[in-house]
Amino acid sequence: MFLTEGETQLTELYLQQGYVICPVADPEALDQLRSHFLRLTQSLLGVSPHTSPEATLNLVHERIDGAALNDFRLKIIQGINAVDDFRALYFRVARPYLETLVGNELAMQARVNLSIQLPGDHSSLLPVHADTWSGDSPYEAVVWLPLVDCYGTKAMYLLPPTQAAALDRNFSALAGASGESLYQAIQADVTWLQLRYGEVLVFNQALPHGNRVNIEPETRWSMNCRFKGVFTPYGDKQIGEFFEPITLRAASRSGMAYSLPKTS
Repeated sequence: MFLTEGETQLTELYLQQGYVICPVADPEALDQLRSHFLRLTQSLLGVSPHTSPEATLNLVHERIDGAALNDFRLKIIQGINAVDDFRALYFRVARPYLETLVGNELAMQARVNLSIQLPGDHSSLLPVHADTWSGDSPYEAVVWLPLVDCYGTKAMYLLPPTQAAALDRNFSALAGASGESLYQAIQADVTWLQLRYGEVLVFNQALPHGNRVNIEPETRWSMNCRFKGVFTPYGDKQIGEFFEPITLRAASRSGMAYSLPKTS
């Protein structure tokens, strides 16, 4: 393995924990991303542009309730995906970590996902699951980016690799169990991941993960997007449909266009 010392350390940490939490690689890109959310939120909810970013996002539950949340979230998603460089900015916040952990010829999910979880809201729950259970490739990694500090139940949880392997070995015993029953079975083993604004999480989506009711006094805002090596195996979500190549190198582009000369 011809990895640098830093690359080796990051790789071993990812394999051991199933995730890494790092400072964003490009703070300017992160601030630009958040500015789009602030502008849209201020416009949709009539929030003063002089309100601090933290108050605008953390306290959005004071302006909308659970009944209005989905419509609000969809409008925000529509707005951010209309920004030309939005996905490029998102990639920049984690680029060196992805190039170490996933590869330097990458495919990126076509749309960035957004989670807004109000305090006490039961409608935004993500039951325990591994993305591979529903057809995603095990070669994918997820970049999870908070727009506010995320702690306690305002964050997400992940089942570490050793415990996940034990769950896999005994999975048939839980066949047909509800998401809640499955969570109760692993609750003692999950790791709650805490991130501050300015940090980014890259995690193995083949490991069980999810969230719970947010009992903290603030709203969670986080984004997530999948990345994988362009030439690694795909699951049900194919390139050109769900993924788009973003960093194809010259030799690959040349090789993909190559054909042997005709001999007759």
